[in-house]
Amino acid sequence: MSDPEDYSRGFGGEALAARLRRVSERIDRDGSRVYAARGVKFEQRWYGVLRQLVERGAPMAVGEIAAILRITHVSVSEASRSMEKAGLIVSQVSAQDGRRRLIALTDEGQAMVARLGPVWDAFNTAARELDAEVGDLVRRLDQLDDALDRRSMFDRIMDGISLDDPGYGKDM
Repeated sequence: MSDPEDYSRGFGGEALAARLRRVSERIDRDGSRVYAARGVKFEQRWYGVLRQLVERGAPMAVGEIAAILRITHVSVSEASRSMEKAGLIVSQVSAQDGRRRLIALTDEGQAMVARLGPVWDAFNTAARELDAEVGDLVRRLDQLDDALDRRSMFDRIMDGISLDDPGYGKDM
């Protein structure tokens, strides 16, 4: 069943999560190489947060960014902390709700965004080229997102596990 040359590829759809992680890691690794080649200290995980701050042009709450990007609050919080350490953003307590922290670009962050504009344009061109080369993968990813919205992976797995299975519900 498995391909000795490419373990994950040999499992087809059964290795969906592993294949998506692998592709994501490859793209992130190449992105990091681009930044390094340009002499820029930039982490891939910062991009989504920066884009939201640029597009909004105003301070935003971590939870708000997480909701827009459809990623976890923890992921945005971790990225924000490292961005703050790098001097790209500043955080402050919300005047309306003391439990919320708002983040905003610093002057240094705005300068980095301006410097990286041409690099991000090149990323976007390469991504569109790759998407076209593989046959509109982004549309397929949209379909995957929609399918998971209709019925989560958790529900799909749990529906396939028999309650009569002797290992069901036991600590492993």
